[in-house]
Amino acid sequence: MDKQQIIDNYHIMLDRIQQAEKSGHREPGSVRMVVVTKTFPIEVIRTLVMAGVQYIGESYFEEAKDKIEVLGDLPGLEWHMVGHVQSRKGKGVCQLFDYIHSLDSIKLAQIINTQMAMRGSCMPVLLECNVSGEDSKFGFPAWKDEQWPLLADLVKQILPLPHINVQGLMTVAPLMENREASRPFFNRLRQLRGYLQNQIPVNKFPELSMGMSADFEVAIQEGATWIRIGQAILGPRQ
Repeated sequence: MDKQQIIDNYHIMLDRIQQAEKSGHREPGSVRMVVVTKTFPIEVIRTLVMAGVQYIGESYFEEAKDKIEVLGDLPGLEWHMVGHVQSRKGKGVCQLFDYIHSLDSIKLAQIINTQMAMRGSCMPVLLECNVSGEDSKFGFPAWKDEQWPLLADLVKQILPLPHINVQGLMTVAPLMENREASRPFFNRLRQLRGYLQNQIPVNKFPELSMGMSADFEVAIQEGATWIRIGQAILGPRQ
């Protein structure tokens, strides 16, 4: 895909987000887009930044490391880890990324907290929750109501860590042919957020990261504040 097509797709996506905000009775500008560039080369990211993209998402530490070492000094650019973080990669992720969407264990939370303490900083994170029950999905188990009290207990252990800022929840919905079929999973994450707000009133968990190229409009209608878009802007993965 050439540069102009990427830029055009990006602006089409901005328009679609605005329309989805309207249809979901959301405040204009309440949804931010992370453009996910895994498998795409550095030149594509340069094109996105030229078009006005602020948030770049990557899923694999090794691939992201090479890109960030070259592009990390671009002004105003934030790097978001949207993929699963192995414990042994936690140190490197903390060194490279500005935001983690996929915190999914106490162990990883402790690693991030330790690493950020050494850096004298605080990492904004989202708690990845598996609301579908799919074995292929990472995240805290949350597809049954009876799992929610245990999750609340785990969250209560994470929140006091001083170098982690828990900003909300994230999920990956099952891949569906019909985007409407994703709605129950996004609704489920929103309900889980409500439960946690009641159980842990010190944190409102304002952010919900949910929705990708095939279903982001439904996610926005259900309350997404972050959407993660790749194919709709960049085409099929390379």
